[in-house]
Amino acid sequence: MELRSILEALLFVSQKALSPREIKEVLAQTAAAEDAPPEARPWRKVSEGDIEAELNALATQYEQAGHSYRLVCVAGAWQFVSKPEFAPWIRTLVGVKARPPRLSQPALETLAIIAYRQPVTRAEIEQIRGVNVDGVMQTLLERGLIQELGRAETVGRPMTYGTTDLFLEYFGLRSLEDLPAADELRRWTPPAPVAAGSESAPAASNTETSSSMADARPASEAAAPESSASGTEGPSPQLLSPNTSPLSESTSPAASDSMVAPSDPPRS
Repeated sequence: MELRSILEALLFVSQKALSPREIKEVLAQTAAAEDAPPEARPWRKVSEGDIEAELNALATQYEQAGHSYRLVCVAGAWQFVSKPEFAPWIRTLVGVKARPPRLSQPALETLAIIAYRQPVTRAEIEQIRGVNVDGVMQTLLERGLIQELGRAETVGRPMTYGTTDLFLEYFGLRSLEDLPAADELRRWTPPAPVAAGSESAPAASNTETSSSMADARPASEAAAPESSASGTEGPSPQLLSPNTSPLSESTSPAASDSMVAPSDPPRS
């Protein structure tokens, strides 16, 4: 029996996405069972790399076959999902779950900074955005899109933040390597503190950075609603200007109910 067929069967019946590690454990446990069939034993020590290669080949096979569903990898886990063009009939059959409010533009900007510069402290985020981020940080933590990573090895040992697996799932990314390019944001260095009474250092060029961020955005990206959770955070006057975040909910599978697992209700 081919490994690809076994993977296809496991993914077809699974109620959640499966990672190569989880699939490897299933194969090993099946082969180690006392009543294991002979065809299960060859896959007892299959590597995660071999499983990943077969999953990619299977995904290509489904894409070329033109089925109404396809195999995708999000946040390192694989599952079958329906194609967006079949959304009207799927919505009629399974309905639509209530979604949490869309992220505001300030939240998307803050999330982009964390995604590209993690681990990053709250003070560094505020230096880049130029505004207080307490409210928007709390929103992102409550939504499970960011998490505390530990203390920084600097004066005061401030807490550092990074993104979660839910962040990858929310934006439909396989890993952080799939983020749109934003080299300017990655290279930006906070300015050195200026002594009291001296002239302020010139601000970083907003025009240049906004241009590079805009170029990095997907062509289909739409502006997110300006609904702030805290009511205090505003658009950044420095590196990130309105509508220039490289992250967009409009291109995310999680932001659309048209891509769902065949046996599951639409994602929220």
